[in-house]
This record gives sequence, structure tokens and C-alpha cells, in this order.
Amino acid sequence: MSTEQQGGGKGRGRHRRDRNAGPAPGVSDNEWLKVTGIDLDAQGIAHNSEGVVVFIDGALPGEEARVKVIKRKKQWEKADLVAIRRESSQRVTPRCPHFGLHAGACGGCKMQHLAPQAQVAMKQRVLEDNLWHLGKARPELVLRPIEGPPWGYRLRARLSVRWVAKKNTVLVGFHERKSSYVADMRECHVIPRRISDMLMPLRALIEAMQARERLPQIELAIGDQVTALVLRNLEPLSEHDAGLLRAFGKQHDVQWWLQPKGPDTIHRLDDDGGPELAYTLPEFGVRMPFRPTDFTQVNHQINTVLVGRALRLLDVRKDETVIDWFCGLGNFTLPLATMARTVLGIEGSQTLVDRALDNAKLNGLDAHTRFDARNLFEITADDLVALGTVDKWLVDPPREGAFALAKALADLKAAPREGWTAPERIVYVSCNPATLARDAGLLVHQAGYRLVSAGAVNMFPHTAHVESMAVFEWDPQWKPTERTAVVIAEDSALAESESSPGAEEEGDAPPP
Repeated sequence: MSTEQQGGGKGRGRHRRDRNAGPAPGVSDNEWLKVTGIDLDAQGIAHNSEGVVVFIDGALPGEEARVKVIKRKKQWEKADLVAIRRESSQRVTPRCPHFGLHAGACGGCKMQHLAPQAQVAMKQRVLEDNLWHLGKARPELVLRPIEGPPWGYRLRARLSVRWVAKKNTVLVGFHERKSSYVADMRECHVIPRRISDMLMPLRALIEAMQARERLPQIELAIGDQVTALVLRNLEPLSEHDAGLLRAFGKQHDVQWWLQPKGPDTIHRLDDDGGPELAYTLPEFGVRMPFRPTDFTQVNHQINTVLVGRALRLLDVRKDETVIDWFCGLGNFTLPLATMARTVLGIEGSQTLVDRALDNAKLNGLDAHTRFDARNLFEITADDLVALGTVDKWLVDPPREGAFALAKALADLKAAPREGWTAPERIVYVSCNPATLARDAGLLVHQAGYRLVSAGAVNMFPHTAHVESMAVFEWDPQWKPTERTAVVIAEDSALAESESSPGAEEEGDAPPP
């Protein structure tokens, strides 16, 4: 860990034990442990001779490991890998020199030491395990995972910037592993090569700026034609600094934006026209302009495949009506509008709703779309009835999931309303397998649906993030089972999903 970033000085008063020393050696420190599994944080799972679970950073299933325990609880221990006696066939050499368990290692990736195909298999298993253990639901069909190139895929990133006075240098990159300090990144293999090659020039640029101590972040957003960099500036830039940005932008073909306060304050450094930031969905003839701080998928290639599969699974016909819940800018809404009679996109932000409507007009789809802003975490059965009967739903919530929607469907199953019928099919796109499993439990055991298929989407290779997709169909033959009476609490899945011993210490921010 970089002491220069911490600051501070010599300690005073009584001697304090090194916080990184860990607990006194115990049973696990003196045994070869057989690793039998791996969790979503890429920690190997083993048991010592006393039956205590040991989570081992860097260890893979099938390996025999010596460890140093760094945290000990009654039922589990957390340890660092010290040595391997038998190496897994799935272990590979990490491509990036900044990846690893060493001090100062980058925290942007967790799984570069695990073969990409094994990463996908692990994420698929995590999805299935969550569905069963948290939701007591099993898909009738496991979909083939969606995957793509494992390198250079990340077209969005939030890079921290730090001027380190004691080293007389600037750092630009992700956080160090399990730390809030910025890694000394000189290359990155999950962002495009052109952007990786720009890391050192960016450091030199910031170092030359007068406001270098007041520039904490650079956000990257790449579209089909434009590369945008959003500089978080805590004070107005001088003409000197603005001139440096312009010269850099011209040399490296990037479009500079400034963000003096919140995301709504972003603006172009120079609004001199030129192409706008946008991505396309060629299968549907849709073009999606966006601002660099808008939510768009990090991996455009996977997003293109994801949208296509979701719409084929939803199987929308020309005479059908659809609701796209959590519609954002219209990533699913507009492709759906090319297939359905009408699509209603519902989003929590009025700003995003307005932008989605603009995108619909741009693509000539406004006659087939409507948009509405409302709090989707407080949707009730009355709200669903007021919206009327529709044929199908597409649900694409944030990590919190769509509990209110699932509960409203369950309430309407328990107390049907005259004239309203449930959607016959739901495609649920998830970025958190725990909340998907929680909501699947409600849909399957209380709302009258079958879980017909589910599969993983490897949107973020080499990271712990699991995207997935599940398909639910209305079952007219549905009958209550012994599990129907079980109340599935809103936060139960979240509590269990966050119980990993590493979760409370992890300092790496999720992708934007």
C-alpha cells in the first residue's frame, strides 16, 4: 500500500500492532489445505482439519495451498495464498502486470488467473445456485451463456486521479486491490488498447495542469465514433489548463467534457459541433445518442447480443403491447418498438424519460412508444391495474432488483382484479443474481409463473460481476405448493449475497 498516498507521520504513544500482520498463526497456517470451490469474489474455498471454512485469495479449485490467515472468525477464516503444491489446470498466467496479490495491485479485475471459459462456467453456477438456494427455483432450460472477447471490451470506466506530492507524480487508474488508494497503472487490458496507451500521457497532462490537485476523476465513455473523457474539476479551469486539454484532445482524438459538480453539470469543453456520442443496434436499425455520464452498458458487443436474445425470448408479435420496466434511454424500448404494436417505457428519472422520448423521435419510433416516470421501487398492485393489461414485460432493473413489481404480481394473483390479466411472458435482465433469485421466488411460488429458462451473460470478463437473463411464463395450471406460503422478505437475498467475508473489506468500485 502506498504510504505516500496516506500521508501522516510517525506514530506516538503506546506501540500498536501492525494492522496488516493478521491474527496469530493457527491451524490453517500450518496445513496444506485442499481447495474444493470458489466464490464470486474469486476466493478459493477450503476447510481446515477442524472443519473451519477458509476463504483463500488467489487459490483455485483442485489446488492444495499453504496460506497466511489475515482474518479469523468463529465459523470462517480469510487467508492469503502463500504457496501451491498442486496447480489447477484452469490456472493461467495473468496478462496484466498490475493484476495479483502483491502490494499495490490493481483492483479492477479479480479473475485474470482463471481461464476465461472457467470464469463463465463459475458465473453460470453462481446464477443457478442463487436461484435455487435463495429463490427455490430451477430453470427448465439453462441458456447457453452469452460471452465475447475477454480483452479490450470495456468502453466505459471511471478512473481516479491523484497528485502524489511526495513522489512528485500523478496516478490515473482504478483503485488498488481492497483499498481506496489509486493503483500505479501503466497499462490496462480490459479497456481498448488505444485508451491503455493513453494512460501515461494522461498522467503527464494532469501533472502539467495548474489545477492538478483539484482534478479527482476522469470518466471514459466510448461510442461508435467518439471517445469522450469527462474531467471532474473542483474549481474552474484556467486558460492555461483548458489549452492543455484542447491540445491533448486534438493529439489523441478525444472529446473533453467538464463536470464541476454533479452529473447534471457536465458540458463540453468546446461545443464546436462534430459527431455526437452514440451507439447503434444494427439488428434493429436503432441509433442511441447518449451523454458520457448516462448509464449505458460497459460492453457494447455483449449488449448487442443481449438485446437480440432478450427480444427473441420475449417473442413479441406485431399486435402485442409491452412494458419495458427500468427503460433508461430506451436500450430495449426502441428495438421492441420495431416489433410490437406499442411499448410503454417506464423509468424512475424524468430526465432519462425525456431523453428516451428524444431517441424514439430520432429513430422514427415515437408513434409506437410512450414513456412515463415513476418510482419503480414503490409500484403496487393498484398501479399495475391502472396501467391496464399488457401482453408482455421486459424488466431490466439495477442491482436492487424488481421486488415491488414481483410482489405486485403476487398480490394480484392472491386477489385478482376483474378485467386485468397478468403478462403472459416476462424477460428479466439482471445485474445481481441474488436479487433476481429473490424476485424469481416470488414469481414462481406466489405469482403464478414458471421459470422456463435462465442463463449467464459475461458482460464483465475477469471481474466478479454477473449479468444474467431469465424467462418467466404465466402458468394457467399453476397451483399453490408448500413453498407458496413462505414469505420471501425483501432483503433476505441481499443479506445472504453480501455475507462473503471479503465483501465488507472490498474497496473496488463496480463498473459505472
